[in-house]
Formats: sequence, C-alpha cells, structure tokens
Amino acid sequence: MKRRPISPFSLSFLDIMFCGFGAVVLLVLILNTDMVEARNEVFADLRSEVVRMENEVIVGQENMVEARNSLEATEKEIVLMQGDAARVQASMLEIEAGLTDMRRETTASREHINQLKSDLKGLDKKTQQLSAEEKARSKQGDKVHQFVGEGNRQYLTGLKLGGKRILILVDASASMLDETVVNIIRLRNMSDARKRNAEKWQRAQGTAEWLISNLPATSKFQLYLFNTQSRAALSSSQGGWLSAGRPEDVTGAIKGLRNAAPAGGTSLYHAFNTATLLKPKPDNILLITDGLPTQGRKKPSGTTVTSNQRLDHLSRAIKVLPSRIPVNTILLPMEGDAYAAAAYWRLAVDTHGSFLTPARDWP
Repeated sequence: MKRRPISPFSLSFLDIMFCGFGAVVLLVLILNTDMVEARNEVFADLRSEVVRMENEVIVGQENMVEARNSLEATEKEIVLMQGDAARVQASMLEIEAGLTDMRRETTASREHINQLKSDLKGLDKKTQQLSAEEKARSKQGDKVHQFVGEGNRQYLTGLKLGGKRILILVDASASMLDETVVNIIRLRNMSDARKRNAEKWQRAQGTAEWLISNLPATSKFQLYLFNTQSRAALSSSQGGWLSAGRPEDVTGAIKGLRNAAPAGGTSLYHAFNTATLLKPKPDNILLITDGLPTQGRKKPSGTTVTSNQRLDHLSRAIKVLPSRIPVNTILLPMEGDAYAAAAYWRLAVDTHGSFLTPARDWP
C-alpha cells in the first residue's frame, strides 16, 4: 500500500496544537500553584483562628468552673445567712416573749406585794385578836377543857401527851361495860342508856376527857371509838383533825363520846388502821382499852377465841401502824386476860411510848 505523503502544514498544525496545550497546562499549573498557596494561607489563618478559639473555650470553661464554684459558695453563704436570720428572728421572738413574761411577772409581783400587804394587815388584826383571847384565857388557866376529878388523882406519871397531831383511841366494845365476864353478859343485853351509865365505861370516858383537857392548846387531835369498826366520836370530823384550842371541837368530841354505848367485839386492826387513813398522819397515839383484841380485820367464824389467837390479832394490828409513832396505852382492868399487860408493855417499848394501869379512883 502506498503511504500518504506528509504535508508540512500538518506538522506545523500539530506543533501549534501541542504548544497551545502545553501553554494551557503551564497556565493551569501556575494558577493552581497560586491557588494552593492562597488556600494554604487561608487554612493557616483558619487554623490559627481555631486554635485561638479553642484556647478561648478552654479559658471560658475554666472561668465557668470558677464562676460555678463562686455561685455554689454564694448559695451556701445565702443559706447560712438565711439560717442566721432565722436564729436572729427566733432570738428576737424569745426576747419579746421574755419581756412579755417579765412584764407579767412584774404586774403579778406588784399584785402579790399588794396582797401581802393586805394579808399583813389581816394578820395584825388577827394577832391582836389572838392576843386578846390569850389574855382572856390566861385568866382561866392553860387547859383547853376543865375537868375536875375526885380526890388527888389528877395526874399520870410518864404519859406522853405532847405532839402536833394526837390520836386518841377509845375501846367501845362490850367488854368496856364491866371488869367481869358475867356482868358484861348481863349489861350488854340492857338498854343503851344503862350501858352508857356502866361504871367501867364512865371511867373510860373520864380518862379520855382528862386526856383531851391536858392536850397542848396548839395541837391537833382526833378522838376515835372502836369495836369491830372504827369511827370518829364527832361524826362530822371523820378523816380530819380537830383543834385542841377550839372549844367547839373539844366539846363536840366529848359529847360524841358521852353519847356512845359499848357494844360488839374488839378489833385493834381497824383502830390502828385509822392512823394510816388520817392526813397528815398522827405523831402520837393514846390508846384506852381493857385487853387484847378478840378479832382481826374480819369477823371470826367461831364464837370463842384463845389467848394465842388474841395475841396474833394484836400482832397483825401492829403491822398496819405507821412507823415511828409512839403508842401510849392506858389499860383498864378485865378478868381472864393475863397476857394483855405484857403485850401492851412490849408495844410501848417497841414504839417508844408508855404503858399505864391507872388507879380505880382516877381521874
């Protein structure tokens, strides 16, 4: 095959095309290089800005932590200040309340002072009245009640009549009618008027009246009668105390004693239990009886009682006595009770009291 001939124009055209393409490539390379450098510069600037902003963020976070700590500290201070404010307010309220109380106390003190002044005036009047009464009584003697006995038997040696509160217990059982069992059985079936006139009972009444007459005028006293139960001679004074310096109290108690008639058995348990029921308790006990008790707290099932049983009743009765109270016993005669004197003497020794058997014509 025959080759085509090469035209010079074709070669020139190719040269021109390649030169143009090279120029374009060169231009592109130049432009791209400038753009890359510009972009690198921009990126460098942006990176610097990013680093700066990151530093600012870090600094901001640190500042934020400090601010948060400061805020927490401030909040704590606010809480503490609120607590202090509450305490101060409470203190102010307490101070105001204290001032109010002080004002009230001041007012009350003034009223109390005025009341005391009034009481002092009343006491002065009462003192003057008592002085006048004392002067009037001094003309009649020191005894709160006059009692005149027969002969020269107006005394008892060793009997303790002192004390602030004196309890007199008088046995009012049937045995106080007479010294013998036969006469007791005879008299207990008679009328109350006949019983009240029984010689032995009259003697017991006289003994009690003498005791009341010789009590200290400043003391309190109570007169109780006992048989199977215990009761105040003056019924309206049951459970309370009478004044030895008040004539109506003394007269009322003696009148109640004179109106009583002996009857029934003897229970010292109820008599001594009276000392525990009185408020305040007595500090001296005077007992008028004629023998050992015939029963205890309750009525016995049998009709007879032995000496040992009577001693046991006494022992049980003594157990109900309040401690440290002297018991002074005046024992009247009674046949068939051999252990009574020794038992009551033992009671006097144990309680630091006294024991007496007075003469027949006393008081």
